[in-house]
Amino acid sequence: MPEGDTVFRTARTLHAALAGQTVTRFDLRVPRHATADLTGDTVREVVPRGKHLLMRFGEYTLHSHLKMEGRWLVYRPGEPWRAPAHQARAIVGIERAQAVGFEIAQVDLVPTAQEDLLVGHLGPDLLGPDWDAPKAAAHLASDPRPVHVALLDQRNLAGLGNEYANEVLFVRGVLPTRPANETDAGLVDTAARMIRSNRDRPIRTFTGDARRGREHWVYGRAGRPCRRCGTLIRRGELGANETSERIVFWCPRCQR
Repeated sequence: MPEGDTVFRTARTLHAALAGQTVTRFDLRVPRHATADLTGDTVREVVPRGKHLLMRFGEYTLHSHLKMEGRWLVYRPGEPWRAPAHQARAIVGIERAQAVGFEIAQVDLVPTAQEDLLVGHLGPDLLGPDWDAPKAAAHLASDPRPVHVALLDQRNLAGLGNEYANEVLFVRGVLPTRPANETDAGLVDTAARMIRSNRDRPIRTFTGDARRGREHWVYGRAGRPCRRCGTLIRRGELGANETSERIVFWCPRCQR
């Protein structure tokens, strides 16, 4: 699923393909921006911000959020798409390539000067050049909610999704229900090391073993023995409210 490391790699791929090139096709298939046309503009850069993508042209920014299913793919001219055309939400073409965003849940086009309206609420970016660990730790230290919920709140720190939250808490030996303000700064450091170690990997792993079925400590392993102690992994749900609940996994012996 798209988390901060996936978005980072996607931005890097799009930047390498598009930056410095003149737009020859610009097609946003969302009602609000269906008439927008940046053909003739130059793609300045593509950068990640947490789990958000910012593609900057001239004075405008194309913002996208991949949510659960979204993805950007780059094709050569004339190359068949590897997804149905009706799933395409954004198309940015240049002479030598075409970037297509499929099943993107959120697409916005704003003046670059107004980017903060879309991403200004985000906390420190785990993969950003300005990553601020003390600030992220301070956010968690002032959050009384369950730590799993606090880690997923992008206002506290940006880039973690449910898979990372589960794995970080296992490695730190922390129950998902423990109040975030009762944890220590080591949680933030572990999260940063974990996501940075996966940033350049084609296959995400938390155990150091990229073989299929061996990548996770607890995520997706309910009812199976803990890799450390053999206790059966448990499964539950947590969220800031009923509409934001996520599945949580934990070892009742290793996480206390």
